[in-house]
Formats: sequence, structure tokens, C-alpha cells
Amino acid sequence: MTKIAILGGSGYTALELIKILLRHPHVEIAAVTSRQSDTPHLAELHPSLTGRLDLRCEPFDAERLAGRGVQCVFSCLPHGASMAVLPALLQRGLRVIDLSADYRLRDPNVYAQWYGESHADLTHLAQAVYGLPEVYGDVIATARLVANPGCYPQTGILGLAPLVAEHCIEPRRIIIDSKSGVSGAGRTPKLATHFPECNESVSAYQVGKHRHTPEIEQVLTDLTGEPIQVLFTPHLVPMDRGIFSTIYAVPRRPFSEHELLEMYRSYYVHAPFVRVVEHLPATKDCAGTNFFDVTVRVVRDAIVVLACEDNLVRGASGVAVQNFNRMFGYDERTALI
Repeated sequence: MTKIAILGGSGYTALELIKILLRHPHVEIAAVTSRQSDTPHLAELHPSLTGRLDLRCEPFDAERLAGRGVQCVFSCLPHGASMAVLPALLQRGLRVIDLSADYRLRDPNVYAQWYGESHADLTHLAQAVYGLPEVYGDVIATARLVANPGCYPQTGILGLAPLVAEHCIEPRRIIIDSKSGVSGAGRTPKLATHFPECNESVSAYQVGKHRHTPEIEQVLTDLTGEPIQVLFTPHLVPMDRGIFSTIYAVPRRPFSEHELLEMYRSYYVHAPFVRVVEHLPATKDCAGTNFFDVTVRVVRDAIVVLACEDNLVRGASGVAVQNFNRMFGYDERTALI
């Protein structure tokens, strides 16, 4: 049995994480922390947990968590807040899965450019492993600190990985057009996600400036060994959850759809949560699951990749548990299928 703690228990990702871990046969949720001034019961924050987990949120105390035998901590804190507290856990020998963006970008200068602040934990940034199991699975197994991937980047990276790994497409002519449900913006109220503002409306945001852009490029560059540049545009659509990405790439030689589908099936043959499908996928196909659905088409000599996932499960908490399973030697699918 592995004792775990969750930092930042009030958000959507923490709720999804708790629901998954409650059905994990090898996990004990020992503590959930909150930055709120009081100590609310989890059922007060998330009524769906009533009768399922009798815990009150508590203030963060690294020494106390270590003293209670916690072996792994999931941090659901926002960027900036994670790197302020995680060093204290790592110094005490705990393993950490960080769901924020604080440890995803290896270059602190790139982090400062896209997040508008200097990185405060360069020591552990250099040690962090990017938590995408289909790409870095072997390294994740021995990692002390795993930087859980962003929700949008997973559709872009997994959607393109077979093509860039085999040098099939032009590296600087890639377009990623993504749509996300409103839960991707988090639980904190904002004008843009207020019901009268976003219902019956589709809108683009952070055009050319979205922080997931360098994350996508970093991993794809790892896969191909040459600099990758993407044009990534996210959109908000009036649904609770889900991400759908349509990706356009220019092939370096002609491909048939059958050839591409076989390439994808071969690349993901050992990836239990990637489903290469022939039909056109939809977000409802993988809602509430850790599955990533993808297919490929050839249109007017261009390659079109269509990919979708649940942004809260595969996009955040589900892949975090997938990483946890690899780190602690459990079957990768435990609690997720």
C-alpha cells in the first residue's frame, strides 16, 4: 500500500484525482491540503465525495506529511505555487507528481518568457522528468519528480509523435487547431467562463501566445532531433469537458491513409491508453476515461490528424495516476480501466 497526499484539494483536477485513487487497490489517501484559511471537509468542497472519503483539508506541512509515511505527493497547485513548496518534499525523500506547469519546460529562460516570472527552483527543474508515459515511460519509472503534461500538449504531441519520430513531415509547417471544454479553465470564477459569456459561443484565445506552445515543441523536438515549430491556436467551446484537436502537417513524401494508420498502430502498440481508430473520433467517445483517440486522413496532399481526450482525466489526473503506477511498479492501467 502506498500512502499519498494531494496538494490543493479544491479544484476539478483534485476531484478527478481523488475519484480515481479511491478505486486504486494499492493507494491510501493520507492527506489533502488546501490554501484556504479554514479546514473544510472534502465533502464541503466536493459534495460528490460525501460518504466516500472522510478527510478534512489541512495546511501544507512537509515535515508532517513525511512523518506520516507519505511516499508520493500529487500537487494540484497552480504554477508558481508548486515550485514554492515542492522542494521541501523532495528534500525529505518524497516523490512528487506536479500537475502544474512549473517543471515542464527544461529551459528556465523559456519558462520566464512564457510565464512572465523567473523559475525559483532551478535545482529540481534540472531533475524533473516530463510525464508523458508514451514518450518517456522508462525514465518516469525511476523519477523523483514528474512534471505532468498539459492537457492541450498531449493531443498535439501524441497526435504528431509517429510522424515526427519517423521524419515524415516538414518540421516548421505544423498547425494545431484545438477546442476545449470550459472545465479546462479551472474552478476559479472568471468572466470568460461565466455561463452567459461562454454558453452558445465559440471563441479563440491566447492566439500565438498560449503557454502550451513551447511544451509541445520541446517534446516533439526530442522525438525528431531537429527543431519543431507549431502554430497552436486554442478555442473555448460550450461543453463541460473534452479536448478535440485537428492537426495539419505537410508530408515529405506521399502517404496513403492505410500506411499512416498502420504507422500509428505500430508506434502505439504498447500504449494501452492510445486508441488508433479508423472512424472520426469525438470527445464523447473518451469522456470520463484516460483514453486518447486518434485517426489520420490525407486531404489534398496534406496530412490531417484528428485527436481527442477528456481534459480532466487523460489531460490531467488520469495521466498523473498512469505516471504514479509506473513510478511505483503497479500495472500502468490500475484504477484507470
